[in-house]
Amino acid sequence: MITFITSIILLVLGYLIYGRFVDKTFKPNKTKGTPAHTKEDGVDFVPMNSNRNAFIQILNIAGVGPIFGPILGALYGPVAFIWIVLGSIFAGAVHDYLTGMISLRYGGAHLPALASRFLGKSFSHVVNFFALLLLILVGTVFVTAPANMINDVIGSETNYLTLVLFAIFLYYIVATLLPIDKIIGKIYPVLGLLLILSAIGICIGIFVIGNPIPELTFQNMHPQGIPYYPVIFLTISCGALSGFHATQSPIISRTINNEKDGRKVFYGMMILEAAIAMVWAAASMSILDGDSLSELLQNGGPTAVVNKIAIVSLGTIGGTIAVLGVILLPITSGDTSFRAARMIIADYLNIDQKVLKNRFMVAIPLFIVSFILTNMDFQLLWRYFSWANQVTAAIALWIGAVYLYQKKTHYIIALVPAFFITSVVGSYIFYDPNVGLGLDITVSNWIGIGISTLITYLFFTKKKEEILL
Repeated sequence: MITFITSIILLVLGYLIYGRFVDKTFKPNKTKGTPAHTKEDGVDFVPMNSNRNAFIQILNIAGVGPIFGPILGALYGPVAFIWIVLGSIFAGAVHDYLTGMISLRYGGAHLPALASRFLGKSFSHVVNFFALLLLILVGTVFVTAPANMINDVIGSETNYLTLVLFAIFLYYIVATLLPIDKIIGKIYPVLGLLLILSAIGICIGIFVIGNPIPELTFQNMHPQGIPYYPVIFLTISCGALSGFHATQSPIISRTINNEKDGRKVFYGMMILEAAIAMVWAAASMSILDGDSLSELLQNGGPTAVVNKIAIVSLGTIGGTIAVLGVILLPITSGDTSFRAARMIIADYLNIDQKVLKNRFMVAIPLFIVSFILTNMDFQLLWRYFSWANQVTAAIALWIGAVYLYQKKTHYIIALVPAFFITSVVGSYIFYDPNVGLGLDITVSNWIGIGISTLITYLFFTKKKEEILL
């Protein structure tokens, strides 16, 4: 229990102390007009207050990431807590804040446009590819995951999976095409509250049932002996550092009312997501031992673990309500995934989004591709999502480092996590036998460090707009 409570306290202190330092480093301008006002169009650029933006942001970035990822990460034992706490404070929240605030400064620009400005125009094409790949994968994962969970909750002998998939896609189409304040702006504050209450309920349930939460140990307890470095940093992403957030923060940069709201909306909501991740990781370790967790994951996947934890912690009725809350999470991130993809393509091809027909033209092909991908194995989708996700995170952090370097301020706050996650991604690509090349882990780790070192060298020796060309 001490490790868990200490971790939550550290997250709060991280927001209050390091979050304030990051905010002062960026120097938000309280009198500067934001894109929500200067480019207001009634569709994507719509001014909203900080509370509304905060609830939308937490739902945008959450999905099943801070639940499924920590559940899978719990296989490593309490050592997983270290990445959730340190990763969110010094990497994930910095990543989200800088992406959102830099986007805000440049008219609500999405990641490819920011890459073009800070990393070079030709590199923006690569970022476009990764961003769209990531968003389509996320959208697909966040269709299949809730569809399977809803089908399990119904519990009928009849398989309603196809019907549920169709219903979720129909909602996504509507939410993606309508102005952001019509559906997302109205229901997300309510759903955000449900998300927070579900996590609080699980947390209280852990303490009530009395199962101890394991205390911190640096031992890797993974039943299959999978190495902590680099795999856990891709397994637990949304609860610590996630490139997916770099595609979501610009959505909210177009609705921010004042730059002073950035710390609360961008940095703060990442810390809140990390707290949610801590709850689910702790619950997985408390209620299930390593072997039971591994067996349940093999037989039923993360959704089976969610059901088990919810029922044990909150009883049948409370557990079912909590599961319904978990089902809503991926749906609320799935719709904004497709929305972000639509906005990125529209910006890239300069297609006016005020016209509904143009929004249809951009969005419908995305849904067709995603529907085709729903036939893929969920675990395979998740592995590719994890890889593309952290590549995107590395790109976003390098953009942040370049921006701060050009402003002659503390660029180290972005450079250090950029170096780290780049080495992780490099190592993972060369090590993983399913997604990567299957090389020896030691060799892979040195290659990853070498890649990061080379990019850092270029950072200091080349013109900043040519770093990754």
